Amino acid sequence: MTDSTVFLDKIAAYYTLGCKLNFAETSTIGRSLLAQGIRTARQGEEAHICVINTCSVTEQADRKCRSVIRKAHREHPGAFIVVTGCYAQLDPEEVAAIEGVNLVLGADEKLDVARYLDLLEHQGQTPHVIRGKTKDIHTFRLSSSSDERTRHFLKVQDGCDYHCTYCTIPKARGRSRSGSIKEIVKETERIASEGGLEIVLTGVNIGDFGRNTGETFLDLVKALDGVEGIERFRIGSIEPNLLTEEIIDYCASSRRIAPHFHIPLQSGSDDVLRLMRRRYDRALFRSRVEHIRSVLPEAFIGVDVIVGTRGERPEYFDDCYHFLEDLPFSQLHVFSYSEREGTAALQIQYTVAPAEKHKRSQRLMRLSEEHLRAFYSSQIGREHTVIWEHGQYNGLMMGHSENYTRIAQPYDAGAVGTISRITPTKMDVSGGFLL
Repeated sequence: MTDSTVFLDKIAAYYTLGCKLNFAETSTIGRSLLAQGIRTARQGEEAHICVINTCSVTEQADRKCRSVIRKAHREHPGAFIVVTGCYAQLDPEEVAAIEGVNLVLGADEKLDVARYLDLLEHQGQTPHVIRGKTKDIHTFRLSSSSDERTRHFLKVQDGCDYHCTYCTIPKARGRSRSGSIKEIVKETERIASEGGLEIVLTGVNIGDFGRNTGETFLDLVKALDGVEGIERFRIGSIEPNLLTEEIIDYCASSRRIAPHFHIPLQSGSDDVLRLMRRRYDRALFRSRVEHIRSVLPEAFIGVDVIVGTRGERPEYFDDCYHFLEDLPFSQLHVFSYSEREGTAALQIQYTVAPAEKHKRSQRLMRLSEEHLRAFYSSQIGREHTVIWEHGQYNGLMMGHSENYTRIAQPYDAGAVGTISRITPTKMDVSGGFLL
């Protein structure tokens, strides 16, 4: 490790793209640099070091990463620019060719930024690329974000052993692996000691937790439910085939596990699910959603859907739409399919035109708005436990209830980070929150 005294007056700026997992990892990188004497840049302050944690889930994500790298170079023209994350792992040479980049770190090297700071003295020379092969990534590195006083994102799992035809993530993050329950509980206790109230469990495929430790995701949930000081835990996105009825039933009886589920469907057509090589069919998906509704009728259920994937013929999309129409979800998260080099989906001949993708996306987004308004309407007049968050919006402050209902009240700086029992009386005209 580099001598920390070398960097005592250095300043770092951080840029994070993509998922909450990336935010947790960037925060961990920030803490490691702070331990070396490198503080975070304040608003408008020029940094000596820029760390850019990238995403590569779509071609649009790659373009945005390139744009952010160039922006960092403009805003901090003399900075040592470090680029890491999924884009850096998948295409390190392309990243290294962008003007201003000094160091490219792969997925396994991501959390070791501090170890490579002695390369600062070589700034201006050919960019350094330090990236191992994805197949050699075996270690799990615990990460958590602390960007808000109230909500923290805790990485409990990384990598994925699934090989869906449209996805590059297994190539970017490696095989599924996780930390031990003991170390994760210890980290949640640390977060609680610092005043954290809510923790979101994140990972690439969190339901696969424990593959390398002999533990299970249900074991983890039960252990976390006993951690004092945390108001609630939210389960991040979890595959429907790994969200067992036993997990759902435990959540219904738990003290701290929030009644909030985020489940990737990806398509409501069994034909498309087979083309995607997903590990379930829509009958299983429906059974999971209906079981949640039977034991947790007020739960918020978010569902991911991809439109326009290769092979999604018009009749398959119609099949998907009709499946979703009467599914009792709360909100859809709609994504347009993006071609990714090296994926098996490119072998599927039938393609969907961009205009048709947009049309299908708009139909599902309108359906989502209808369901979300109906869900929010059902929450009016019910008492909720709300944790008030940072930010002011037209004189209002926002918070989320245990079942992820977004609620607003007149802004009060002293209320940030506090908990209220509150009963909303109406919906905002936008339909985006309750008052």
